[in-house]
Amino acid sequence: MRKDIHPEYVECRVTCACGNSFATKSTVTDRSIDICNECHPFFTGSEKIVDAAGRVEKFKSKYKLS
Repeated sequence: MRKDIHPEYVECRVTCACGNSFATKSTVTDRSIDICNECHPFFTGSEKIVDAAGRVEKFKSKYKLS
């Protein structure tokens, strides 16, 4: 690696729109994000899973297909 061409790698404070904040390393000191692991539906358990079972049967019965 060549010297004096790489940016400084410093501690970064990341702040989410929900108010959660945490520290990590980056080339910038502050960063704002829209969604994090504290408010994302996948991690909070409030994920809504669309049930696809029964849709084919409903379509067939609606149009009177076998």
